[in-house]
Order: sequence, then structure tokens, then C-alpha cells
Amino acid sequence: MSTIQNEIKKRILVLDGAMGTMLQRNNFSEEDFRGNRFKDFPHSLKGNNDLLSITQPEAVKLVHRLYFQAGADIVETNTFSGTTIGMADYHLEDLVYELNYESAKIAREVADEFLDKPRFVAGSIGPTNRTASMSSDVNDPGYRAVSFDDLRIAYKQQVEALIDGGCDVLLVETIFDTLNAKAALFAIEEVKEERNIDIPIMVSGTITDASGRTLSGQTVEAFLISISHIPLFSVGFNCALGAEQLKPYLKRLAHQTNFYTSAHPNAGLPNAFGNYDQTPQEMQLLIREYVQDNLVNIVGGCCGTTPEHIKLIAEVASQFEPRNIAESVL
Repeated sequence: MSTIQNEIKKRILVLDGAMGTMLQRNNFSEEDFRGNRFKDFPHSLKGNNDLLSITQPEAVKLVHRLYFQAGADIVETNTFSGTTIGMADYHLEDLVYELNYESAKIAREVADEFLDKPRFVAGSIGPTNRTASMSSDVNDPGYRAVSFDDLRIAYKQQVEALIDGGCDVLLVETIFDTLNAKAALFAIEEVKEERNIDIPIMVSGTITDASGRTLSGQTVEAFLISISHIPLFSVGFNCALGAEQLKPYLKRLAHQTNFYTSAHPNAGLPNAFGNYDQTPQEMQLLIREYVQDNLVNIVGGCCGTTPEHIKLIAEVASQFEPRNIAESVL
């Protein structure tokens, strides 16, 4: 059975698109989110997409299946908010291990349905809704809503469940605060050491504005330096920007690292209603520039992208050689 380390040497790997965009098409009600199991739960659960892996597993399976059918090599688990910190908003902290385990298991089952080429499952590890390096209180610059240790403990539980559920790789993604990411990476290294295992780690940051920095203030180069002490499988960017706006930062990254590089941008920038209007054809033209310019080893989509977007991205990715990491660093 081929590993992701082998496959990435052969071709540009294609990551899936947005899970949330696809699940929203179902217009799930509060009752749908609850299912039978949480019928009498005393708090609102609508909007907790991670919970759908338990209450609407067939809907989640279908999303994975559609992305694989579109040509994705890798799908992300439905676990973006799957920590005790993220689940605290819904009073479901006790459900975290099960949520991550079931999400990974669902993705693994769907991946194993496809026999035409190796398919992989990436355990999605989101940034949480708190930041360890900045104050959330304008009147108290020293205040922190979460500590490094809080994050490390929460991430460790998520990581263990994702690995137990059958993930091939762990994806620490949508990083807006590098200190949060460092806690996740520390937790992963702890689990690897305790279990005497090795699992590839993908890291994907987020450039949040036109200044080219993360929310916690780091440039591309500073972000890369901050995480390069870990033996990463890949490093890249996702979310916040569309493919066109992300390209200059991806270019800087690709020229300064020997890690494989990844990009999964949004389908353009959101409109006034928060929706994404970029068509699959428009996005394909922009992604063509990524692969023509030898910038990526892994490419996919984030907010607003659908199987139609991924299908056209996969088509263009198949026409080019993957970025040669030995030739990339200046």
C-alpha cells in the first residue's frame, strides 16, 4: 500500500474543498443537528458541523465521496472545531474524543471505497476560537483567554482520537496565531513519542490581510521560521484570501522552504453577503498559475469551494509536475 510520502513524489496531490459549504446545502434544522441522541439536550446545537459526524453521518460521508469522485487525493475530517475549547460553546466538551474518532472513521471508510489510486485522510485540526498570543480585552493587554498548556491538552485529546480513527496525516490548519499552532505541534510530538509512531504533519497558515501577515502579526518568513523546528511533511496557506491574492505569499514561501508546499485558498473573496462567487472555471485559471510556476505540491480549496471547483483543480494539477523541493530554495 502506497504512502502519502511516496505519492507526493509522483504528482501534485489534490486536497478536497470546503466541508461547511457542502453541509449548508442540506439546510439542516436544529432537530437535524440534534438527531435522536441529543433530542432533549438543553442547549442549542444548530451550526455545530462537527456534531453531524454523529447525528448525520451519511451527509458527511457523501461530502467526502463527492470530493474523491471529483479527483481529490486527500479529504479532511469533519473536525475543524473538534477540541474541548471549540466544543465549549455547545457544552459538548465530553464528546470530543468520540467526535474526532467517528469523523476520522467515516473519512477512512469512504477513502477505502476508492481503489483506482491511493486516497488519504487528513485529520483537520483547527485554530480554536481563542488566541494564546493576543488579548481579547482591549482594556487589559496582558489578558489571555487561553494558555499554551490549555491548548496543548485540548489538542492532544483531538490528535489521539484522529489517529485512532484512521488518519494518514494530521493537518494543523487555518493558523492565525502561531502560538496556538505550536501548542498543536507540541501535542502531536508528545503523542508520537508516547506511541512510538510517526505520522506526517501538514501545517497551513492564514494570511489575513493585504499587509501579508497572520493575525498575530507574522510575515510569511517569520511564520516559516517559527514552525520549521518540527519535521513537517508540508507547509502552506489556506483561507482568508482567494487564489489570486494568496499567490505572492505562496511564492515567497515556496522559495524559502525544503518542505513540500500546500495551498487551499477560498473561492475568491466573500461578497457583501459573505458568499463566494468565484466559479470553478475562474479558480482553475488562477490555480494553473500556481502549478505552472512550480509553487505547490498539494493544492485544493477552502471556503466556498465545491466538488466542481476541485474537479477542475484536479484536471489542471494533473497536467504539471510537482514542485521540486531540491530546486526551490534560493
